[in-house]
Amino acid sequence: MKTYFSGRRSATLAIIAAVAITLAGCGNGDDEDTATNTPDTEVKVDQALADKVPAAIKSAGTIKIGTDPTYAPNEFLDKDGKTVIGFEVDLFNQVAAKLGLKTEYISGKFPDIIPGVQSGKYDIGVSSFTINDDRKKVVNMISYFSAGTQWATKKDNPGQVDPNNACGKKVAVQTGTVQETDDLPVKQKACTDGGKPQIQIDPYQSQADATSAVVTGKDDAMLADSPITAYAVKQTNGQLETLGDIYDSAPYGFVVKKEEAEFAQAIADALKALITDGAYKKPLETWGVEGGAIDNPAVNP
Repeated sequence: MKTYFSGRRSATLAIIAAVAITLAGCGNGDDEDTATNTPDTEVKVDQALADKVPAAIKSAGTIKIGTDPTYAPNEFLDKDGKTVIGFEVDLFNQVAAKLGLKTEYISGKFPDIIPGVQSGKYDIGVSSFTINDDRKKVVNMISYFSAGTQWATKKDNPGQVDPNNACGKKVAVQTGTVQETDDLPVKQKACTDGGKPQIQIDPYQSQADATSAVVTGKDDAMLADSPITAYAVKQTNGQLETLGDIYDSAPYGFVVKKEEAEFAQAIADALKALITDGAYKKPLETWGVEGGAIDNPAVNP
């Protein structure tokens, strides 16, 4: 099972509490970009759900979304270096349209997003957050997708990497991911306890750099959330292949304030409506991540 603030990235409650205080009342930092999207015109507004949107958001007509766009295909920057795109963007645009809202994506650092939601800087967090008990203590989380961990290697696995026994291999991973903080340390301990060579963990600030390290042969393998690995394999045109099975699957969740339970339920109900009418699957199929589709969105599952 994934632990604590596991998922795309990891953090601690102490950090969240501290950052929440410093972010309260702050505007966008110099490292942030914003982009406003128009509603998905193919999705019809559900007025009963729109009536449950908090008054301030409804009055603005636009929902402010905190995201860290460095995690293709979930959320990442388009060629203009500013516009946030990805399957989560397309999916949440549908949810917003169902609620009668436009969307404004505000790029920021992953550890700052939940504190930003708590402080009111963002109305919602959409950034591949794995749902877990510790996060549910401080915010509401609405499930919309299921992801696990997946390994990849260069085609035909020239390094003969075994995900269950990668001792002595060079493994690329994005810094701060659960794969770096939770998964590889366990595998590393097994190597040490068994008297085998240690895994040479190679951390990178961006997933693109981790992927490139495997493509060029600098590293023997990589691991990341399953949709990220699948997309990397697709984008490298056969230079990479997945390795082993997906494991430690858990739901991703949209993040809203703890006191906004009615709004959280409205988002869950909007997702249910999108599943019923078939719109939900379109962005997943567009980005090739339909394997993570769910059929039971819920608040704090």
